[in-house]
Amino acid sequence: METKNIMIVGVGGQGTLLASKLLGRLLLKKGYDVKVSEVHGMSQRGGSVVTYVRYGEHVYSPVIDKGEADLILSFELLEAARWLEYLRPDGVLLTNLQQTDPMPVITGAAEYPEALDEKLSAAGAKLDAIDALRLAEQAGSARSVNVVLLGRSARYFDFTEEEWTEALHESLPEKLWKINEEAFRLGQNA
Repeated sequence: METKNIMIVGVGGQGTLLASKLLGRLLLKKGYDVKVSEVHGMSQRGGSVVTYVRYGEHVYSPVIDKGEADLILSFELLEAARWLEYLRPDGVLLTNLQQTDPMPVITGAAEYPEALDEKLSAAGAKLDAIDALRLAEQAGSARSVNVVLLGRSARYFDFTEEEWTEALHESLPEKLWKINEEAFRLGQNA
């Protein structure tokens, strides 16, 4: 099997690391060789965070180069734009439409770019964009944006719903199962 490359990108505190661990767990259970590498910028202060997930028959390096990502799973719109050059020409950019102001925007030194989703489409990205925050709130917790996005990403993987649910249960405390199962379902059906 050809090695597949997934990038999970966002800002600190959005749950990108939990999403990558959950996905990595699923891929290992399916028998793939999996490499996961996390890069934390100023993650505790809302800085950029990226995780590389590579899987296949034999994977020798966790790093993904520009133009190699089959799927970029973005938790924030500006992060989708920041990492776009890593997407393969036939890759999918799955993004949350949420906008989180970076420090230059907060301080007034810059403005958040307008119509980024339109610009991403115009740049040729196969864009799959949803309002994951709204769906997470509908499920009962804004903190479940990561699981909403994993639910939406399920269409790009060959896992059963039971396998996803099992990975959720293994990754989260029992008190969070119900909300996150609903978040996953809402993302899957978005």
